[in-house]
Amino acid sequence: MNIKNELNANSLFAAMRDFFSTVIDQRSSNRSISLADALMSGFAMFSLKEKSLLSFEHNIEQYGPNLKTVYGIKRIPTDTHLRTILDPIPTEVLRPAFNLIFNRLQRSNLLQEFKFFNDYYLVSMDGTEFFSSNQIKCDHCMERKYKDGTTLYYHQFLGAAIVHPDKREVIPLVPEMIVKQDGQAKNDCERNAAQRFISNFRKDHPKLKVIVIEDGLSSNAPHIKDLTEHNCRYILGAKPNDHKFLFAQVADMKSNGQVSEFSMKQGDITHEFSFCNDLPLNETNQDVRINFLEYWEINNKTNKKQHFTWVTDFNITQKNVYALMRGGRARWKIENETFNTLKNQGYHFEHNFGHGYDNLCSIFAMLMMLAFLVDQSLQISCNLFNAAMKKCKSRTNFWHRVRCHFIDYIFESMNEIYDAIVYDIQKQKPMILYTKSS
Repeated sequence: MNIKNELNANSLFAAMRDFFSTVIDQRSSNRSISLADALMSGFAMFSLKEKSLLSFEHNIEQYGPNLKTVYGIKRIPTDTHLRTILDPIPTEVLRPAFNLIFNRLQRSNLLQEFKFFNDYYLVSMDGTEFFSSNQIKCDHCMERKYKDGTTLYYHQFLGAAIVHPDKREVIPLVPEMIVKQDGQAKNDCERNAAQRFISNFRKDHPKLKVIVIEDGLSSNAPHIKDLTEHNCRYILGAKPNDHKFLFAQVADMKSNGQVSEFSMKQGDITHEFSFCNDLPLNETNQDVRINFLEYWEINNKTNKKQHFTWVTDFNITQKNVYALMRGGRARWKIENETFNTLKNQGYHFEHNFGHGYDNLCSIFAMLMMLAFLVDQSLQISCNLFNAAMKKCKSRTNFWHRVRCHFIDYIFESMNEIYDAIVYDIQKQKPMILYTKSS
């Protein structure tokens, strides 16, 4: 297959269908609807940006022909049946689907465009909550107890994406669920999830050169050791209240003239840098040596100032300090271009599509992220997809137009729907199907 053709909607949807067909169905009975059809139905729901599982079911009768041709779904489950089929599936079985698309981006050389500094890719990581309830719960729910005696049950995952300071697109990686692990009474935590994520990431991508960028909660000795052990470079936020020993060292070095300072001007912006190398992270972990970067952005027009501090394993010099600063600030793309897009641009990330008794909530989160990865891959690679989205002027309008076409017409493929959006459809008087009275 032509590499470019691997990254259009038709090919990516077919790849998802083929992969779902390989997932082993553990059900002992009632296989009238295949697991592949159930998984593809869940994927289609998020691909079409339905606001709820109930909304998806209400539209199924009108969607029916196109669900079969566009998504390759032979039998479409009801919402109850879909929940029942997907609930027992462990999230790990969907990991290869993310890597399948990632590998296509690699083969196409489009991934090369995300290289940032010294051929490294920036991997931004952060945790986010995707379900919460005071009543609905499962064995994997985390618990947050309040003074008034109430308990909040919730699910989180550690999201990660390859980002670039100059690109709006991101490449989502396999999310790591932050849930109570089997047989555990205590809550899971973001630090444990990060440890699992890094280990799994290196199994999937053993040679990929990456710089992990995270917030201040991540700049602790165990996490830094874990990153180093797995051959991951890092630029991590560091806050004075969390690193009093480190910031006291830097203050002493400044007073002794041992801190390098450098400034540069770009238009109305002045960049001021202060950095030093080879410091212990904290008093307890003298063996964990880091390099410290402090940065101020000053808008000379508005007099607005922004201040950031990071620790990194890159030796900081005047030649690379600007690039390291831009890499550190790109951490926000996991919030802005990933989580905020999912929450505010049609994906309905914070809606409860179904909780279940075992893994349903997490499976739906994985399928949503998989649909998001497909969309981002199309935005990176597919001129037709981008032309259709440009015609609609916004993502939410684009998804709405896709759903309208999905309901009103019969298509052979998603590319054909994009063609219809870009080039329009000839308006015709509708043929009204009057029903005969009994």
